[in-house]
Amino acid sequence: MVLMKKRIDPDNMEILYHKPFTPESFRQDFEVRDGNWHVEDGWLIGESRRNFASMAIMKESFYGPVCLDFRAKVLKPCTHDINCMWSGSWDEESNSRALAYVAGIGGWWDGKVGFEKSPEYRLNCGTKLLDFDPRHEYHMQCGSIGGHVFVIVDGRLAIEATDPDPIDQSRYGRVGFEAYCTRVAVTDFKIRRADWVDIPAEYVPEF
Repeated sequence: MVLMKKRIDPDNMEILYHKPFTPESFRQDFEVRDGNWHVEDGWLIGESRRNFASMAIMKESFYGPVCLDFRAKVLKPCTHDINCMWSGSWDEESNSRALAYVAGIGGWWDGKVGFEKSPEYRLNCGTKLLDFDPRHEYHMQCGSIGGHVFVIVDGRLAIEATDPDPIDQSRYGRVGFEAYCTRVAVTDFKIRRADWVDIPAEYVPEF
């Protein structure tokens, strides 16, 4: 997979975390910050009627460049939003997401794929080039290398961008999933180390 000036291999990156979702593993590894979350038949299911980042976040932080690798779907009758967070933090006083990268598909009120940087949301990036199907089960690989953010959907690069003020991944490492006024299900969740190789970025003259 070629990014701008980088090559990555998201299917073969080192795995930092990988456990099947069970009620026991969910209680052990996650904390619910908003919404209703439970495990059913190996799927983590989140539900919220709020226009809010209703999240289940991991107790352990994962620092450095990471890639969240998982399969997910929207549950009927809902039609939008599969979202995840990494390189994140949480505001305990307000019980809301603080500094973090958030990526998703079928979101941003118009079925977009994209990402955003909380809590100021001055950095937002999205496109409708992915034709979101709410009945499809998606394979998502979302992460960042410094401020180089990428979202891969079903093996294809859906969007990438570079943050001019990147989150310090040595300080911020909270990871989680979001139910934003929807019902969502996640399975086969892995956290990978987002390693890469630099590649030249230049054209060879074609004439």
